[in-house]
Amino acid sequence: MDQRPVLRSGSGLSALLRRLLRWPPAEALGLQSRANPDAVVDCAVYVDGERRPGRPHYAEAYDRCRRDRDAFVWLGLHEPNAAVMAGVGEVFGLDELTVAQALADGHRPTVQRHGEVVLLVLRTAGYVEHAELTKDSEVIDTGDVMVFLGDRFVITVRHGAAGALAPVRAEMERRPALLSEGPWAVAYAVCSRMVDLYLEIAGHLERDLERAEESVFARDRAADIQNLYQLKREVVEFKRAVLPLQAPLRTLLEHDQVDPPRGLHRWFADVNGRLARAVDRVAAYDDLLTSIVQSRLAQLAVEQNNDMRKIAAWAAIAAVQTGIAGIYGMNFAHMPELGWRYGYWAVLGVMALAALTLHRLFRRSGWL
Repeated sequence: MDQRPVLRSGSGLSALLRRLLRWPPAEALGLQSRANPDAVVDCAVYVDGERRPGRPHYAEAYDRCRRDRDAFVWLGLHEPNAAVMAGVGEVFGLDELTVAQALADGHRPTVQRHGEVVLLVLRTAGYVEHAELTKDSEVIDTGDVMVFLGDRFVITVRHGAAGALAPVRAEMERRPALLSEGPWAVAYAVCSRMVDLYLEIAGHLERDLERAEESVFARDRAADIQNLYQLKREVVEFKRAVLPLQAPLRTLLEHDQVDPPRGLHRWFADVNGRLARAVDRVAAYDDLLTSIVQSRLAQLAVEQNNDMRKIAAWAAIAAVQTGIAGIYGMNFAHMPELGWRYGYWAVLGVMALAALTLHRLFRRSGWL
């Protein structure tokens, strides 16, 4: 049976028209009264660790959370423009400097407090698959993610293709007990995800280093030094993403100004321990790659020295022939060999014997 309201005449006509236009309710269709900008990857309200249905506009979500002490909103942004960040900053009370920081990329890992908002910056990283290492190969793709933590909200702003946070949100929604800790639980999950990516990339780099080491010491084919330098640059870029994160994590564990809930301290301590393993591996890989590059440079020096010895040996052999030919080219009138019937062949024999003797001596000494 049709349950729509009947249109009646009278003073309530405008109100009834509005009700008709809103039928069925937006909530029943999973729609929202306002659409989020394209830069919004996801926006959700969480109450006691459980996600509420729908994907509301971030302003509506935050307004709802301010009326519920157990709720917070998680807004995920990817490369927002100035207009989007200005709107977000106005709704969530972010100051001008904070909004400006969110628009720029390439930040160094840090943790800062801006009034009532804590800013946590991490570097993202992703391994780029490649069939063969070349001088132009991209091995590590890096970016950054900024986490803004407030009383009833957490905003993640990601720059770059690496470090997508959709898996983080899905994993946390399967752990409502942890998510009930509030916005800082999201900060922990983002840190944990980044460190897991670091360890995963370290495993891929280890295989690249093994192949590079094998190519350097292979007998049939030596590695191109330009390819090794490219891998070195990529490892240094990865190192710059991993090592600076140690200081922010120590700050979270030791300083009271940016103190996560006590229930999350052991989780951040676990992340810090895994980060220490990643740092050790990256530092070891950097040292190993430096040794590989130095070994290849030493090989190049030896190869150049061998080439110079070969050139010198052939030049010595040619010098004997040139000396003998030069003597007979002086056109002296009195040279005993000129009147000898076998003089020509004898001189050619002497030249050939001298060349063979020198060649054998150089081969025995390793110059040829």
